[in-house]
Amino acid sequence: MRDGVNAQRATDALLRWYDRAARVLPWRVGPAERAQGVRPDPYRVWLSEVMLQQTTVAAVKAYFHRFTTRWPDVQALATAPDAEVMAEWAGLGYYARARNLLACARVVAGNGGFPTDRAGLRALPGIGAYTSAAIAAIVWDRPETVVDGNVERVVARLFAVTAPLPGAKRHLAALAETLTPQHRPGDFAQAMMDLGATVCTPRNPRCAECPLAGFCRAHDAGIAASLPAKTPKAPKPTRRGYAYVALRADGAPLLETRPPRGLLGGMRGWPGSDWTEEPAPAPPLAADWRHLPGVVRHTFTHFHLELTVAVAQVGHGTAPHSGAFDPDFDPDALPTVMRKVWDHVATRDLFAGPKGG
Repeated sequence: MRDGVNAQRATDALLRWYDRAARVLPWRVGPAERAQGVRPDPYRVWLSEVMLQQTTVAAVKAYFHRFTTRWPDVQALATAPDAEVMAEWAGLGYYARARNLLACARVVAGNGGFPTDRAGLRALPGIGAYTSAAIAAIVWDRPETVVDGNVERVVARLFAVTAPLPGAKRHLAALAETLTPQHRPGDFAQAMMDLGATVCTPRNPRCAECPLAGFCRAHDAGIAASLPAKTPKAPKPTRRGYAYVALRADGAPLLETRPPRGLLGGMRGWPGSDWTEEPAPAPPLAADWRHLPGVVRHTFTHFHLELTVAVAQVGHGTAPHSGAFDPDFDPDALPTVMRKVWDHVATRDLFAGPKGG
């Protein structure tokens, strides 16, 4: 660091700040409780870390509350029906996480608990390098280096690393490792996350409030707000498709469960075509389909999607090619893009629909 400043001094300054400024989060044991010997629950830490992948704290809190109320420990989650867990996850996105969540819970429950070291955690379904390090550090105070986007930003600024992401990731992780203390590594990991989330923010960093400002090379150089640099992303392509909303005479809609692998794997949704540049119509049954004006737009990680929505009313004896009519339909159990399709239909008041419409 600047002028050879000892990393220990920076670490101590950050931990002092964390002791007075730590965020209160439903899955966290705060520094005061931790000082009294209270250990975080590995189930709650694991669940929160999985939910927080690619998702904000604000979005996760309500999901975390519902999950832990309904399934308060890993044994309860392990015995939960897949469909119920996937329905609770609906709207949180990145649905492979939910499938891995169930797989991991069942392995952990079968083994009698979570491993206490990073290697053991890393071997579990859905737990990668970051999550295994975070659980090991936060729960068992292992001196593991925990690097997420917030930490990358803090480290890039501390050391004035101007090489762009994602190419600089390994270098930033190596620099972060030089800061990881043997004492209170779990609190340190959470302090780095909190600092990046609340002070060393992507835009307009609050350097005047930062406990590390006196150690920060980017702050000295006046370039903190410009770091970390990022390689420009290629434009996302646009794919298109058809979504079919068929309502039976009693208002029950036709839904299908998507294949377990791939986008929205294992989630329920509307029958439809493939998502391609030039999709072919693929109605799930013979009916008088009407195409609604406009399209439903949604953005995934690697592409934009535009869906043309077709609607039809059918009789009680109608047999679809796939899927089934659901008289207990709850739109809140749909993934976001499928909920957008339903809203596109329901807001037009075309049918006397089921609950939630």
